[in-house]
Amino acid sequence: NTKMAKKQISEYIADWMKELEGPDGYELSRSEFVKEANTWYLRVYVDKLSGGEYASMGSDDCETVSRFLSAKLDEEDPIEQNYYLEVSSPGLDRLLVSDKDFERFKGRQIDIKLYKALDGKKELSGILMGLEDGIITVKTDDKEVSLPRQSAGKINLSVIF
Repeated sequence: NTKMAKKQISEYIADWMKELEGPDGYELSRSEFVKEANTWYLRVYVDKLSGGEYASMGSDDCETVSRFLSAKLDEEDPIEQNYYLEVSSPGLDRLLVSDKDFERFKGRQIDIKLYKALDGKKELSGILMGLEDGIITVKTDDKEVSLPRQSAGKINLSVIF
């Protein structure tokens, strides 16, 4: 019985989370299995839905999802290492990952970290106009920029106070 690679753990989580989906359920934003210092963490970021609309995740919601995933993890036992399971909401500066994220947050301010500099900069901020055929369009202060999604290392919602 070979143990799972990081990607496969994320696939397990995605499959299991489907059981919690629904208009009054939970939706997986993303998950990651990461090592920090000598400790492994399985972090699962989840959105809550209420009547089909996004609602805020409370600690009781995190607890519900955590219990559900713990039971699945105990049952399947896909991870060899000792690890901590952490369930939380994606936060104000959430990473945009799925096509659904790009649709949902159209019109919002985003920050993009680029692999290669564009006009001498490796960071770009602007209003998300959309994602189409793998091309992200962002309206900055002075122009509209379209770039391939794979040229972006990280795309987050901007935190504006």
